[in-house]
Amino acid sequence: MNSLQDHIKLNNGVEMPGFGLGVYKAEEGQEVVNAVRTAIDHGYRLIDTASFYGNESGVGEGLREASVKRDEIFVTTKVWNDEQGYDETLKAFEQSLNRLSLDYLDLYLVHWPVTGKFRETWRAMERLYDEGVIKAIGVSNFHVHHLEDLMVAANVKPTVNQIEYHPHLTQKEMKGYCEQENIQLEAWSPMKRGRLFEDTTIKEIADKYNKTPAQVILRWDIQTNIITIPKSVNPDRIKSNADIFDFELTDEEIYSITALNQNERTGPNPDTFV
Repeated sequence: MNSLQDHIKLNNGVEMPGFGLGVYKAEEGQEVVNAVRTAIDHGYRLIDTASFYGNESGVGEGLREASVKRDEIFVTTKVWNDEQGYDETLKAFEQSLNRLSLDYLDLYLVHWPVTGKFRETWRAMERLYDEGVIKAIGVSNFHVHHLEDLMVAANVKPTVNQIEYHPHLTQKEMKGYCEQENIQLEAWSPMKRGRLFEDTTIKEIADKYNKTPAQVILRWDIQTNIITIPKSVNPDRIKSNADIFDFELTDEEIYSITALNQNERTGPNPDTFV
């Protein structure tokens, strides 16, 4: 990636921006509207929300207020756990689309692998994909065994797996598996909710390039082929997060950041989260 407008080709041929805005915990209403509009006006082309976030309506309003046409923006949302199942997913999709005020989605994700339900959820998503109202379907928070279980019965391979991913949780096995299967990894909580900003290794690299620790981490993401969606509602931070295309980490620096892994999560483990 050389700019915010650069894309990564998914396994179904759809092109997805490699950098975007996450809106988890952005308040419905003017806060999320302003964040989406600011991001798009600054060059972002990927916006990631979820029904669980409770702000799809505000995201839709922000999209309408932005200075860019709809077909230039890549919009992702997700089906929540209590919406899963075949009929339930079809209904949840319509509700999300209505709240967003969109005619189609670019990417729809299974938010978590709900045991006993995610296969039926996927079957409904395949139907919506076949009908052309979703350009790509994928998953979120799936372990390797969840993906293997899903693909036994799937007609369409997931294009994306959006997971918690940051220098303290590099998920080596998952990354290798997704590379082998041509499933694109996408990072949520890429900065571990700010808990990595005081790390000595990251701070030293940031000082070298006159960048912030956040910018170094996000640069590490894109240089290791991870789509990343940092969340912010602060206009200056939204702009700062995207200012990562005027420097390049060395192989040694990428290795040293990756070596910070502690297999440490800020969110739930998908095997135990209900």
